[in-house]
Amino acid sequence: MPNTSAPSTITTAPAARHAEGVSNDEFRAALSRLAAGVVLVTAQEPPLDPDDPSAPAGEDVGMTATAFLSVSLDPPLVLVSLRDGSRMDELLDEQPLWAVSVLSESQRHIAGRFAMKGRVSDRLLFADIPYLRGEHSGAPLVGGALATLECRTEQRVPAGDHTLVIGRVLTARVPSAEGGPLTYFRGRYRQLG
Repeated sequence: MPNTSAPSTITTAPAARHAEGVSNDEFRAALSRLAAGVVLVTAQEPPLDPDDPSAPAGEDVGMTATAFLSVSLDPPLVLVSLRDGSRMDELLDEQPLWAVSVLSESQRHIAGRFAMKGRVSDRLLFADIPYLRGEHSGAPLVGGALATLECRTEQRVPAGDHTLVIGRVLTARVPSAEGGPLTYFRGRYRQLG
C-alpha cells in the first residue's frame, strides 16, 4: 500500500525581524564589532525611612555598562543607557545621584560580577571590592579605576527597550593612571594591545 501521507518537514522559525528588515541577530552581530569602554555605574538606594535618621541606609547598587559616553563639555554631561525595568533603571528614576567608575584592564572580574544575570545581592557583590564613597552621590567609587565621575540626572529619555539617562558631572577624578582600559568587543571583555 503506498504511503499517501505528506512528507514531514522540519521548519525553523525565522530570526526576529523589525519592520525595517534588520533581525536582532544581525543587529547584535554588527554592533559587536564596535569596541566600547566598560564602566561600573553605581548608586545608593535612599534610606528605608528618610524621616528617621537612625534608619539604615539603603543598599548600594551596581551595574556594568558599555553604553556610556560623553555628551557635552559645557555643561559637562554624560549618558548611560539602561535596560527598561532593570534595578538600576528603577533606582535612577527615584535617585538622581549616581557615579561611574571607568574600569581598568585588571578589573575584568568586577565587570563580570556586576553583569551576571540572576546574581546575588549587591551587598555581597561589593563585599571584597575596595571603594570610596562619593562626596556628592554617596555612591561607591571603585578603587583602582582609571577615572571616576559623580553625576546628577538631568534628563531621562525613553529609547526603545532602554532609557537614556543624561547626567551632569559633579566631580571627575583620575585616581589611577596605571594600566589600560577594559574594553568590550565581539561579546567579550578585552585589553588593548
